[in-house]
Amino acid sequence: MEEHNQVSLPPKYDPTAVEKDRYKFWIDGKYFEAKADKTKKPFTIVIPPPNVTGKLHIGHAWDTTLQDIITRMKRMQGYDVLYLPGMDHAGIATQSKVEAKLREQGLSRYDLGREKFLEKAWEWKDEYATFIRKQWENLGLGLDYSRERFTLDEGLSEAVKEVFIKLYDKGLIYRGEYIINWDPATKTALSDIEVIHEEIQGHFYHMRYPLKDGTGSIEIATTRPETMLGDTAVAVHPDDDRYKELIGKKVVLPIVGREIEIVADDYVDMEFGSGAVKITPAHDPNDFEIGNRHNLERVLVMNEDGTMNDRAGICKGMDRFECRKQLVKDLQDEGILFKIEEHMHSVGHSERSGAVVEPYLSTQWFVNMQPLADAAVDLQEKDDDKKVHFVPDRFENTYLRWMENTRDWCISRQLWWGHRIPAWYHKETGEIHVGKQAPKDEENWQQDSDVLDTWFSSALWPFSTLNWPDTQDEEFKHFFPTNVLVTGYDIIGFWVSRMIFQSIEFNDERPFKDVLIHGLVRDAEGRKMSKSLGNGVDPMEVVEKYGADSLRYFLATGSTPGQDLRFQWEKVESTWNFVNKIWNASRFVIMNLDELKYDEIDLSGEKSVADKWILTRLNETIDQVNKNVNKYEFGEAGRHLYNFIWDEFCDWYIEMAKLPLYGEDEQAKATTRSVLAYVLDYTMRMLHPFMPFVTEEIWQHLPHQGESITEAAWPEVRTDLHDVQASEEMKRLVAIIRSVRNIRAEVDTPMSKQVQLLIQAKDDQISLQFEQNRHYLERFCNTSELIISTSIKAPEKAMSAVITGADLFLPLEGLIDVDKEVTRLKNELEKLNKEVDRVQKKLANDGFVKKAPESVVEEEKQKEKDYREKRSKVEARIKELQS
Repeated sequence: MEEHNQVSLPPKYDPTAVEKDRYKFWIDGKYFEAKADKTKKPFTIVIPPPNVTGKLHIGHAWDTTLQDIITRMKRMQGYDVLYLPGMDHAGIATQSKVEAKLREQGLSRYDLGREKFLEKAWEWKDEYATFIRKQWENLGLGLDYSRERFTLDEGLSEAVKEVFIKLYDKGLIYRGEYIINWDPATKTALSDIEVIHEEIQGHFYHMRYPLKDGTGSIEIATTRPETMLGDTAVAVHPDDDRYKELIGKKVVLPIVGREIEIVADDYVDMEFGSGAVKITPAHDPNDFEIGNRHNLERVLVMNEDGTMNDRAGICKGMDRFECRKQLVKDLQDEGILFKIEEHMHSVGHSERSGAVVEPYLSTQWFVNMQPLADAAVDLQEKDDDKKVHFVPDRFENTYLRWMENTRDWCISRQLWWGHRIPAWYHKETGEIHVGKQAPKDEENWQQDSDVLDTWFSSALWPFSTLNWPDTQDEEFKHFFPTNVLVTGYDIIGFWVSRMIFQSIEFNDERPFKDVLIHGLVRDAEGRKMSKSLGNGVDPMEVVEKYGADSLRYFLATGSTPGQDLRFQWEKVESTWNFVNKIWNASRFVIMNLDELKYDEIDLSGEKSVADKWILTRLNETIDQVNKNVNKYEFGEAGRHLYNFIWDEFCDWYIEMAKLPLYGEDEQAKATTRSVLAYVLDYTMRMLHPFMPFVTEEIWQHLPHQGESITEAAWPEVRTDLHDVQASEEMKRLVAIIRSVRNIRAEVDTPMSKQVQLLIQAKDDQISLQFEQNRHYLERFCNTSELIISTSIKAPEKAMSAVITGADLFLPLEGLIDVDKEVTRLKNELEKLNKEVDRVQKKLANDGFVKKAPESVVEEEKQKEKDYREKRSKVEARIKELQS
């Protein structure tokens, strides 16, 4: 295989230049294409398909970065990796956008008709799919575009029909009247996830419904007076003594004049309000269930657009909220409405149109959820190799709660953009035919005009994208079930659970082994990002400013699994500083390799303690990164990498490597070059899943085999390069050098000034180790004289430090002018005395303590503590110098 070794990196790290054209190099090289190679173990992640409604947000960037880290690492570990891209047609969201665009031209979808409107929707999809692919490119996602899917493509559409028909044939899909979430603005049913609940200041309207026999009235309260026009009963609890005599009697519905019965039902809460409730089966989900139990009529008083219909009597033609105002006035005039009470309550709004959602009686298609949910719950009681593993595991409870409390799922939507329901109605008899095509006498049948809920097709995503229902397809057999799903905790119920029960139903197994759950990206203050707050972050803006590698590393390491992430620009900047540090260190290494070839890297020769230490630390870092990535603890893996690269490789090993590199010993030079090349190569490989662009660029300049780091083997621990004793020796050397630097800082002695250093070793072995590494101590402590012994008499006036295995002494004579230092310290002491005195007087002032904010008083107390501690240290130092 061809070998590469370029001589140097540009002097300055420029993410734009580094990332430019690199993605094209990967795509052209087909490095991300899965091979369906049966000799390799498969590893599959399907991307949670973004909606083709707009551009990716920072949450998408986080989600996909985690997926990309996992897949890049697995690819390097020799797996046949499939990271499958795709997008969701997002029914109501996309249709709303396309209709809004048409309104700007003075058109509606009805002006165009269904076919022409769908052409416009496909144009929208093509435009925004291009945007999304460009953003995937900017983030560096290793996606296999040869297998890209779309929820409305031909194959997935066939899968959707197959599932619908099979569930219908099993009696798990049915058509019926139910109360659903209705958006009067877009005139369609909504799923629960498409409803945003907001706390709104509303009112409780208290009314007295008169008894038909004229003996009195019964008190009820409602937040929606307009629905009273559809009341068909009043309900009380069967055990409520106040109303036992009234059960079975009739009341006269005000305004309407219709007689309705008082019924007894356990649902009613005796303690809430008057203990009596109005029942409107066509406009409230709980009332609907009560109505079913008591065979009540369902009186629908509203049109699909939120206006009142013929059965609304005097309010016919009015908007629902205008009707409310009119009824409140009329009921007050009649003395029926006797109290209006302010009331904060949760009101559902359409996520797309913003309209207040109406609980509405409608004929829709439903999935019978109970059998499917039971099977999904049962799966979690099976062995580990059968069940779905949630990470963190607490989210399994979230999933089970949703499954155990699920209701039948309304899957029909009154839209044109989506999978049209494969059901036909006979024009004369009304007979229903469910199938992929209409019956043979097609002219007598009309297809249902509704489409399926977007979640219906995305629930099939892990297997429909892999050519299901052809279960004999080689790729399906190789890549399914998938390995990991990465997603946010906010859609466990709406998406994760649906993928699981559909996979169990149609494949008799889990769709993925693990579900890695992350939180939401919040702003720096912890607030949820939203258009109204204007606190959203465009990931492409971050990439433009700091590069994809900085954004990815921040996103991957900024939170633990399941937790929210606060976006902070300064943290992204500090990550950029880290990349810059890597760049500069790599540039130094590459410039000093002296055209070293890959097959010339030799670690078998005599190595210095620094060589042995850095190779041992590399082994330990590989081990820690492996352990943490396997647990999806990317933050911890990143911390180990950061500490190894910045603190140990850059700040210590590279500095120590300069001694042999700039020395005369050719063998030592050769070994040092080999260690530098080997450690930097392995470090870039470990860092590659986090920072793909910069690591590829650096790796291309290192001696290596192969065309791309994406295919380089993942680093493995080499026991032959593990030396615990050398590691301990190095720790002692580093401790000595740090202690000397700290003492210099304490007494304000620059590194350029030579100092005398006395080291008393604990035993002969440690003393010998120090002697063997004297050159490091002399160079990095900058000594005028270095004495190493097991028996040193401590100088009278000296700075000292204790490390494991040795005591250090730096005679003051060589460090400072004692008289000058005492004078300086006395001046410092005088200033500190004044500060202590000033703060104590302030705190002794009752007026200040009582009137000032608590935080200000606390701040002054902290100042007093700090000044007194500093004063004690200065007094001790003066005493030490004068003794």
